[in-house]
Amino acid sequence: MYISTSSSAASSFLRAASSYTRSRFFPSSLRNLNPASSSALNNQRSTASVVVRSFHSSASRWCHRLDWRSPFSLRAQIRALNPVIERFQKQFATMDKLPYSIRILLESAVRNCDNFQVKKEDVEKIIDWENTSPKQVEIPFKPARVLLQDFTGVPAVVDLACMRDAMNKLGSDTSKINPLVPVDLVIDHSVQVDVTRSENAVQENMELEFRRNKERFSFLKWGSTAFHNMLVVPPGSGIVHQVNLEYLGRVVFNTNGTLYPDSVVGTDSHTTMIDGLGVAGWGVGGIEAEAAMLGQVSILPMSMVLPGVVGFKLSGKLRNGVTATDLVLTVTQMLRKHGVVGKFVEFYGDGMGELSLADRATIANMSPEYGATMGFFPVDHVTLQYLRLTGRSDETVIRPHDRVPLKEMKADWNSCLNNKVGFKGFAVPKEAQEKVAKFSFHGKPAELKHGSVVITAITSCTNTSNPSVMLGAGLVKPWIKTSLAPGSGVVTKYLLQSGLQEYLNKQGFHIVGYGCTTCIGNSGELDESVASAISENDIIAAAVLSGNRNFEGRVHALTRANYLASPPLVVAYALAGTVDIDFDKEPIGTGKDGKSIFFKDIWPSSEEVAEAVQSSVLPDMFRSTYQAITKGNPMWNQLQVPSSTLYTWDPNSTYIHEPPYFKNMTMEPPGVHGVKDAYCLLNFGDSITTDHISPAGSIHRDSPAAKFLLDRGVERKDFNSYGSRRGNDEVMARGTFANIRLVNKLLNGEVGPKTIHVPTGEKLYVFDAAMRYKDAGHDTIVLAGAEYGSGSSRDWAAKGPMLLGVKAVIAKSFERIHRSNLVGMGIIPLCFKSGEDADTLGLTGHERYTIDLPNKISDIRPGQDVTVTTNNGKSFTCTVRFDTEVELAYFNNGGILPYVIRNLIKQ
Repeated sequence: MYISTSSSAASSFLRAASSYTRSRFFPSSLRNLNPASSSALNNQRSTASVVVRSFHSSASRWCHRLDWRSPFSLRAQIRALNPVIERFQKQFATMDKLPYSIRILLESAVRNCDNFQVKKEDVEKIIDWENTSPKQVEIPFKPARVLLQDFTGVPAVVDLACMRDAMNKLGSDTSKINPLVPVDLVIDHSVQVDVTRSENAVQENMELEFRRNKERFSFLKWGSTAFHNMLVVPPGSGIVHQVNLEYLGRVVFNTNGTLYPDSVVGTDSHTTMIDGLGVAGWGVGGIEAEAAMLGQVSILPMSMVLPGVVGFKLSGKLRNGVTATDLVLTVTQMLRKHGVVGKFVEFYGDGMGELSLADRATIANMSPEYGATMGFFPVDHVTLQYLRLTGRSDETVIRPHDRVPLKEMKADWNSCLNNKVGFKGFAVPKEAQEKVAKFSFHGKPAELKHGSVVITAITSCTNTSNPSVMLGAGLVKPWIKTSLAPGSGVVTKYLLQSGLQEYLNKQGFHIVGYGCTTCIGNSGELDESVASAISENDIIAAAVLSGNRNFEGRVHALTRANYLASPPLVVAYALAGTVDIDFDKEPIGTGKDGKSIFFKDIWPSSEEVAEAVQSSVLPDMFRSTYQAITKGNPMWNQLQVPSSTLYTWDPNSTYIHEPPYFKNMTMEPPGVHGVKDAYCLLNFGDSITTDHISPAGSIHRDSPAAKFLLDRGVERKDFNSYGSRRGNDEVMARGTFANIRLVNKLLNGEVGPKTIHVPTGEKLYVFDAAMRYKDAGHDTIVLAGAEYGSGSSRDWAAKGPMLLGVKAVIAKSFERIHRSNLVGMGIIPLCFKSGEDADTLGLTGHERYTIDLPNKISDIRPGQDVTVTTNNGKSFTCTVRFDTEVELAYFNNGGILPYVIRNLIKQ
């Protein structure tokens, strides 16, 4: 749920266009597609030249030890491309009618067209986008670079190291396993909020971060030297998407005199934040990103369906007091209603000029929440102003399920208490709703009630990159865990410059570190007395954070009511101490003079915030911060790593372990596998997220993963998180479906990470049940409802089920990236027919399932129907969600990684 201060004011600023029409709002700018002299990103050629010169002059800044090995040199490719360009001259005459976002796909296809990996027919499909996009045609795309954070970066580097070993065992050249496009890896997901309300919180938390993660960090530092083209940004630098926006984003690449648009795929769904800078970027699964790293030469480019584009018109400007958070929430609501899943959204209109780059980035960041692949803002004068502001040279130039208006918050909260258990429902009996839990907090009396706030965190890439909302934030009860985790060191500088940090400190919002903290589940432990009061009295405690993810069980296991809000509202709820308040009618606190203080008394005007931004956010802050970023810090620089190109696996390590993906692999693909008499491992309803499937947060003390770690001598205090242990498949397999808030229909209403072992009727942890099935030689499937795999992109949400022996997932619908990840790990994704699901078909999950696939891969078509039968006589039709021919090739090879290995060896 997301709390919004305004709705109508933001709505009046916006208008969603219907499906994109070819004549809408795109001036002619890119008819000449000579890849050596044009850019597909800029409105005017003069703008392009300004941007391009800067990157040419500062090329050394982006040194990834580039190694563009290819059958052709770049210039040879350009020469080979000239006949292709000549063939398309007539079609290029209609270029001005294409959306800018589609032009970026077209530029990539033309530049990489060799009639082998990218064919002229692919270029023609994109040129004829208006007619071909409704047909769901497949196109190749080669991104300019890949972006990783450490939770996804560690398993990616583990996979690359493992692939080198596989190449070595098969007698091939291990150097072929090298990123052939630049890879930027930002370590930002490991810091936890252990120390708060202290001037030394940053240093103490970083010391704890390095103690916990020394092995992981050493491994990543090894990867940065063992692999070409890999830049690792050390811990303590900031949140990946803000660093990408402020520093890593190129806008235009200059490679040996060839200029082309910056584009990026990242292993985090909020990679879309960079779309606000005019850089085309979106999230992909970790395994898909690995293929993109290796895909410049050796295998096919990324395969994608040519998307439709929805134009979104902006006009006027925001009213006083309306924040960017309000705007993005209204945009999200409108686009969800319109329906943009799998499409590009492109913004335009006179109102564009009224939006700062930070506001645009906030809207773009939330693309996964409104379902779009991208929320794209073409480059304009605002982009160039931002490049100047962030210290580039002069030449260079949230998952909210529901929005709750602030005035309706109290009534909405009381409804939640009464509603049945589920989304926005806690089913607290009337007589228990006023319960007060009294306890002692460090020797002083304290109390909690339903709705009491115990965590308030200003964090996440969504808001901490935006000065206008950060500078608008500013006596909190001591048992509320308060924290401020900026997206980069620049934020600290402008908070100090404005004088606001002093007052934030007085409220307990000391800076705790630079990284993705509470939003990813790294909120740290609550005080023991607070935790006991919540658990022993069954209190519905609340957390309010300025993040983009508030799935149940993600922020903290003890906060069942989790709200997303703008940074100023986070502070307001910290002051109030409860979400059970009507800010219009009830005071937020009492002043020194004894008078009641209301919300309206402390809320700053837009003019006040704008003035503070103008005087406090300065280019030198960005320059000084990022000039030092690649120098690392003393703790990072002291890490010693081997110089070998093959990694020496430590069998006793609980952080880094050689995965079994290539065990007994041969050069012959295993071919198609159907599913025969499979048991149902889990039976889910709607909205099962990647957090449910593969949690990132703390490891529960009684879980199979905890037992595994304890058996290997790891103390509970050193468990760290699931996210930090993604380099160890043995931990992660045990962590699959380990979310303590998992709702499995086989358990008849019981909540938790367990299931029924159908043959015996025993209730077991999911991992233990899966191993029983696997040891007995039985396949398993998963039944699910709508939006299966929604939330953060997470390759372990596919790798984990594969290691548990899951062969297929049958759902009403899938989240885009997760479906792709399932295919990449050899798991069959199937969709029920419209209007059908497990309940309507009378499926309980106690049946055995057979999925009838053709025996030959050549007999399977993308999106074809197949029959599923059960052992009790039921039969129904599903659609196989292999969406492209390339995905069928992955499936035939047992997954994308074996496919890559076999193709590299054949080169």
